[in-house]
Amino acid sequence: MISISICTYHTDTLELDRCLQSLTSPRVRRITIIDNGQEQRLKTFARERNLDYIPLPNPGFGAAHNADMMRTSEPYHLVLNADVFFQPEILDELTDIMERNPEIVQIQPRVLLSDGTPQYSSRLLPSPLILMGRRFFPGLIRKANRRYMLMDRNLDQPMAVPYQTGCFMLLRTADAQAIGGFDERFFMYPEDIDLSRRMHSRGIILYYPAVSITHAHAAASYSSGRMLRIHICNMLKYFAKWAFSPGRRRINKTIRPYNPK
Repeated sequence: MISISICTYHTDTLELDRCLQSLTSPRVRRITIIDNGQEQRLKTFARERNLDYIPLPNPGFGAAHNADMMRTSEPYHLVLNADVFFQPEILDELTDIMERNPEIVQIQPRVLLSDGTPQYSSRLLPSPLILMGRRFFPGLIRKANRRYMLMDRNLDQPMAVPYQTGCFMLLRTADAQAIGGFDERFFMYPEDIDLSRRMHSRGIILYYPAVSITHAHAAASYSSGRMLRIHICNMLKYFAKWAFSPGRRRINKTIRPYNPK
């Protein structure tokens, strides 16, 4: 009932193994490694564990996941980072919620960092000012950033939210395929914002804090000049795409408590 895609790029196999230990639910029908590094060691790793393996010449994060998500026939598809791990029964609970609530098209649990602090991965849709300020003038936009990250909301209750980061996106497959999956023009970074924005038109994006996952997150664009350039370039593409859409403020106003059945 669930297909899962994991995009890799010179990924540590120990990290991958820890992630795979989270995916032993009987509801997981297929796991695909999409290898943007085209490495023989990861091909061997996947074959030894009976995983599907797709080598690609690094077309980007969204394009890699589309290679699997757009072909799956399972009703649910999980876009998953290799640096995420959790208790396997979480997938059972999340798919049960989506089964009982067909209006939910995307769901994410509470996301914790390795030290147990929250990542705040369910958010508002960003403005250019917010993203520029977060990167270059964090002290000047502290209040606006807290609002964007939903840090002052009651994070112990489920919420319908505008956007979720791409480390763990459990999607209703039919809706993800109906909107064409990830926009492959974005190499990486805003593809999860863009997908969430379009999934929002199909139904509810749910933050569900009753269960949690751990994300051993490393913000590459904060330590690499090359990744920073990629980040900025792709964010400019994102804002150009949505420049004439008045929907950001309207969508952000739809955030609300939501108690699934």
